[in-house]
Amino acid sequence: MFYYLLKYVVLGPLLRVVFRPRIEGLEHVPASGPAIIAGNHLSFSDHFLMPAILKRRITFLAKAEYFTGPGVKGRLTAFFFRSAGQIPVDRSGKEAGQAAIREGLGVLRRGELLGIYPEGTRSHDGRLYKGKVGVAVVALTAGVPVVPCAMIGTFEAQPPGKVVPRIHPVTIRFGEPLDFSRYAGMEREKTVLRAVTDEIVYSILALSGQEYVDEYAAVVKERQAAEQNAKRRFPRAPLS
Repeated sequence: MFYYLLKYVVLGPLLRVVFRPRIEGLEHVPASGPAIIAGNHLSFSDHFLMPAILKRRITFLAKAEYFTGPGVKGRLTAFFFRSAGQIPVDRSGKEAGQAAIREGLGVLRRGELLGIYPEGTRSHDGRLYKGKVGVAVVALTAGVPVVPCAMIGTFEAQPPGKVVPRIHPVTIRFGEPLDFSRYAGMEREKTVLRAVTDEIVYSILALSGQEYVDEYAAVVKERQAAEQNAKRRFPRAPLS
């Protein structure tokens, strides 16, 4: 109930007024039945903008940290995510990945829309990163279509670390549904999972026009953080 209060009364109208999002390809989202909406992830605002413009309810698998943050900001964030019907997922370890897949399949079995960010985390620099195969496992196991989606402009509106979004044009673009029925029963084949995931990510890329990086975003973030820590610990001596 509160999901629809947020969507139609509280948050949805506010987001539409502030961002005035341009919507393209909405006809590609199935009017009924289960489907996966697979999108790029550029901003914290993505979690709220897409549900605000979709006619149907969509459930995202959100990282557990959104539900356990400290302080007033953490409690408000957890409140919004729970109110929006999002599912907390622990992303640490292989078992966590299996739990996320089970939760996602449950959403699809109910005939609902499931939102997945194949990159697994927000892009820290606006580029599109290599997708994790969980989206392929869910799609093949459930036998549902995958609708690629590109969020455009949300990185500029609310880049990582910015709490209050700035006014910036936003476009939400949906592509034609991807049918992977030719791979039915092959959800345990690693090469198939990689091929399906890459096809999904490349479809998002064609919609978004982002620069693509053939590495996992989390790996790049960790490497850059380590490099920054090393620079702080061992600064270069000034030239004499």
